[in-house]
Amino acid sequence: MVDIEEHILSGLTIRIERDVCIGSKNCIHLAPEVFELGADQIVTFLDDAEDIEADRLVEACRVCPVDALVAFDESGEQIVPG
Repeated sequence: MVDIEEHILSGLTIRIERDVCIGSKNCIHLAPEVFELGADQIVTFLDDAEDIEADRLVEACRVCPVDALVAFDESGEQIVPG
């Protein structure tokens, strides 16, 4: 079963593929307003995730060592990983 969460933030659709995540916390270090570790030590969205600078959000996705974070622009084009 695929465990996916998606939110629209800062004009981007961000997808967390939780079954791929290894809990490195790289994304949390760059965007603590958006991401947190769940009780299972896998990244999830904060309940009150905030819009932040789109560039910082993209970079937070880009630093995932296992590509568990996927970012799409407003037209649905995948920009991370890519």
